[in-house]
Amino acid sequence: MTLNATTNTAASAPFTGRVSGVLFDIDETLVDLVAAMTDAMVSASTHLLPDFGPTDWADFSALYMADPERYYDRYVAGEFSFGQQRGLRARVVFERLGVAFDAAAEQQWISDFELAQPRSIRAFVDVVPVLDALDAAEIPYGAVSNNVHDYQRAKLDQAGLSRIEVLVGIDTVNVSKPDPAIFLEGCRQLGTLPEETIYVGDNYMVDGVASSRAGLHGVWLNRDGKVPPSDADSVMTIADLAGLTRLLGL
Repeated sequence: MTLNATTNTAASAPFTGRVSGVLFDIDETLVDLVAAMTDAMVSASTHLLPDFGPTDWADFSALYMADPERYYDRYVAGEFSFGQQRGLRARVVFERLGVAFDAAAEQQWISDFELAQPRSIRAFVDVVPVLDALDAAEIPYGAVSNNVHDYQRAKLDQAGLSRIEVLVGIDTVNVSKPDPAIFLEGCRQLGTLPEETIYVGDNYMVDGVASSRAGLHGVWLNRDGKVPPSDADSVMTIADLAGLTRLLGL
């Protein structure tokens, strides 16, 4: 399939090219992870913060997701286990709130969080329609994620996305995005050439720019209307996944 010329806010000129496959990021691209994590944080933390209301929980979630100490990135680099980075991120929030959070409370919080989160995993509403359109056009698709394969496999299944069979995690090739190897492994498993493969993700640099540098056609899913860095490489931009179907002329 040939990619249609399209107006886009990040690239300086329309793009055309052949598309034989599509790879997606998972978190905040296919799966509404922020909503699921917020629900899990409330479930795990209510007994410690009984007077919190909706605004308080939104602020709690925002600080946790901001991850000022970069614990998630350090987990990806191998410094912590997945559970440890969760507890460390929670510790930052509780310390800011002045709430006692000792080692026992931290371990209980991690357990409660991990029990609650799967119940809230949902796909964004625009995911199934774009997958249906790709199926109808016989364009293969898969996912490349900066988390381990089995955890993300369970997440896709919980979100009702078991139809996404190709999945590359950081333990598949022992590298993480933005390393080109993880994108190229996605193409290999999909059976497509990088130059004929689109990669869609919500992070401008780690998804859009990095996949473009790996030889794919990077597409930034900018759901929140963020402004990209002025000195960054240009990538195609869509506001939602319906934009991908328009881009492909489906």
